[in-house]
Amino acid sequence: MENKTNKLVRIAVLSALSLVLVVLVKFPIIPSAPFLEYEPGDVPMLVAAFMYGPVAGLVMTVIVSAIQAFTVSAASGWVGMVMHIIATGTLVVVSGAIYRRFHTFKGAFAALAAGSLGMILVMIPMNLFFTVKFYGVPYDAVVAMLPTAILPFNIIKSLANSLIVILVYKPLSRFLKGESKIQKKAA
Repeated sequence: MENKTNKLVRIAVLSALSLVLVVLVKFPIIPSAPFLEYEPGDVPMLVAAFMYGPVAGLVMTVIVSAIQAFTVSAASGWVGMVMHIIATGTLVVVSGAIYRRFHTFKGAFAALAAGSLGMILVMIPMNLFFTVKFYGVPYDAVVAMLPTAILPFNIIKSLANSLIVILVYKPLSRFLKGESKIQKKAA
């Protein structure tokens, strides 16, 4: 059984990894909206939600988003932080809750699909509110960007991060829990 200190250390390591990924891997994916940049920082948050549940994933999302907002992504300010918490929080909580209930490969796939769909859908009203009210973009312009930039960006980002989680979750969780050492010693 894992103690609280080990759990907190692993969550801190995943949080640091998330921030490193945001700094090192960031690029635009929609040519008409270069301000929408893909970064795989959500992957460690999803791993935390799968390992420790949706609450741990959400807490990590809030902490990492706050640090990111005041350092790496300072230009987007508190509005960007809130939007990131809502988007990633939805992805992490939905995915983590479903995976906790259905702890299989199919469960992980379904969890990530549902989390991605939740994130994509919640970001429609969030963009219509926050982008218009706080970034001063006209409502009609945001509506026009929905099918050409905002929806494709959120679809690509959530699917890319989900695919990465499918590929790295088991080996990464085994590594973080130290299972590879146990298997080597037993052999």
